[in-house]
Amino acid sequence: MSQKSEAGAANRPAGLISSAFAKRAEQFGLIIVWLVMIAAFGYLRPETFLTWGNFSTLLGSQAVLVVLTLGLLVPLTANDFDLSIAYTMTLSSMIIAVLNVNHGIGIGWAILAALGSGLLTGLINGVLITYFRIHSLIVTLGVGTFVHGVTLWVSDSMTISGVSMKLINAVIVERLFGIPLEFYYAIAIALIIWYVLEYTAVGRRILFVGRGREVARLSGINTDRVRIGCLMASGFLGSLAGVLYTGTQGAADPVSGVSYQLPAFAAAFLGSTCIVPGRFNPWGTTIAVYFLVTGITGLVFLGFSSFIQEMFYGGALVIAVTLSQLVRGRQEQQF
Repeated sequence: MSQKSEAGAANRPAGLISSAFAKRAEQFGLIIVWLVMIAAFGYLRPETFLTWGNFSTLLGSQAVLVVLTLGLLVPLTANDFDLSIAYTMTLSSMIIAVLNVNHGIGIGWAILAALGSGLLTGLINGVLITYFRIHSLIVTLGVGTFVHGVTLWVSDSMTISGVSMKLINAVIVERLFGIPLEFYYAIAIALIIWYVLEYTAVGRRILFVGRGREVARLSGINTDRVRIGCLMASGFLGSLAGVLYTGTQGAADPVSGVSYQLPAFAAAFLGSTCIVPGRFNPWGTTIAVYFLVTGITGLVFLGFSSFIQEMFYGGALVIAVTLSQLVRGRQEQQF
């Protein structure tokens, strides 16, 4: 064996180790930064930040955003955007309040009606996108704006309070290990989506459609049906987030739910840079939500005003999309 070959063979294990380390660092980088952030804020504000009350509040209060972002994740995996999801959440919340408070309908029936509205919104989005071949950004933005108008109409632009305590108890009052049950609902949904995407034929089709729609169609996959199904899932999870939102607030607000849109997109794209880099994935998304809210909470404890939330989410979205594109571009070069 020549000296050049021997040197190449000697360097190969070192190169493999370096590549494996870089892959792991990328996969768990966001978690490491998150832990460093917790340690930094804990050092600066140990009396307020490093308390179980603070952490239980963080975990419970962001369950609505986790579920909303997981809903957004499904069409994103199929390479579609759903800009109507926050409006769907708000309409769902308002339907529960109007039916339960104003008309005295049982909370169970009100929740079913709210979930049905989410499925209907998703179906309308999917049909308009696939039948008329209009980009999902345009359709979902238009449908979302229309849904927002419906919400203002049915609520008369007013907040409705007095929702049944059964819902409030099931969402935020009842706790496990000091954490509201809504946190566990969100984790259960993440687990279901992870299983579907990783271990079912439906999940494989969604991933295939997202990676190459025309190739998937030529392979015999009904891409229109997959896309409609993803948008209906997004609408359903958006309305489910509305159910949790109503249970958290004990009321329905016709406008405040819309503010969840930007954080949901920021968390979805930021989550695609960890756990399974280059792919929208539920565990990365869940971690990203709590990473973002940890940063905002820590800065507020340090004395920053509430405006920091908008700056943090906006900056996070730009950085997350940039990192996501870099990761995907590098993976495409490798293949």
